[in-house]
Amino acid sequence: MTGRLGFWLAHLFVLAYCGVLLAGFVVQFGADELPCPLCILQRQAMILVMCGPLYIIGRARRGDVTLADYTMGYGMSIVAAVVGAGVAARQILLHIVPPDPGYGSAVLGLHLYTWSFITFCVVLVFCGVSLIFGRELVPRGVRFGWASKVVCGLFLVIVAANLVAVFFELGFHWFLPPDPTRYETFHGLPLLGAAAMSGGAVG
Repeated sequence: MTGRLGFWLAHLFVLAYCGVLLAGFVVQFGADELPCPLCILQRQAMILVMCGPLYIIGRARRGDVTLADYTMGYGMSIVAAVVGAGVAARQILLHIVPPDPGYGSAVLGLHLYTWSFITFCVVLVFCGVSLIFGRELVPRGVRFGWASKVVCGLFLVIVAANLVAVFFELGFHWFLPPDPTRYETFHGLPLLGAAAMSGGAVG
């Protein structure tokens, strides 16, 4: 019974963080607030965090998950969460001195990077508790069914959406401005068209 609980907790883990990233998209496109480089790094860390429980879910394709698989998955999540928390803490410290208003608007009184730091801390606690009770929670008697496929598919959609959003924001540049105000890909399209017309006239 506890093995099945551990398996479904891994699914809920992924769904919860997919919800966090979707909320980030709501703020980005709904409030027209572009993520800064540190924000993007935190999103990438969240994606890496989800790779841990997804590893556990994926190992269920071959049958029961071993304790080594279970510890490997949540160990990966802990490493990614530590990196993400470090990036979020860095952004918090950049705006901690009054009267700095912070980057972006606040949600329930806290900026998104503060919420990000909180989620990484929650991940660390969750993974720590899961590893403490690893022998009881390691998935047994489970199978990789349609629910697992849906969760993995949602993760892939979230990853693809983030890649597209970052490309549109970054354009064909190596570095993103600290305070981005526009999608560089769309901004560069008229210039590309003008350059092509100019090249054609010269030829």
